[in-house]
Amino acid sequence: MAKREDYEQKTEKLLLPIIEKNQFELVDVEYVKEGSNWYLRAYIDKQGGITVDDCEIVSRALSDLLDKEDFIADAYILEVSSPGLGRPLKKDKDFARSVGEEVEIHLFKPLNKKKEYIGLLQAFDKKSITIQTEDGEELLIPRAEIALIRLTFDF
Repeated sequence: MAKREDYEQKTEKLLLPIIEKNQFELVDVEYVKEGSNWYLRAYIDKQGGITVDDCEIVSRALSDLLDKEDFIADAYILEVSSPGLGRPLKKDKDFARSVGEEVEIHLFKPLNKKKEYIGLLQAFDKKSITIQTEDGEELLIPRAEIALIRLTFDF
């Protein structure tokens, strides 16, 4: 297992009791390098949306546990935030919640000569998703081919 994945999994284990105690949802944990800095990011959500105070509660509790466990060798910046409007769909629960919603999909390589699709999410399983495209056509897309999938939003 890669160092990044190990750190993310260990952090998720530390986070889950904090999340459950506060009745939040853990959306994602990521450990990424941007420029010369490492970031450990936790994305949380709840019905009605996350507030700055919610992020502070989780950040303080998680920071204390991370200091105690001390399993991350690098210097890093801890961030706890809402996933935001452009939240990617990653886990089965994200897909289940989004069935019937319009999604935007970016592919690693072209499918039917296109790398981007917009359509209604019809179904999903471990290997693929099915959307109904804007022209009414059903399209099955392998999940391994998807670089990004998220709900569309209008301003």
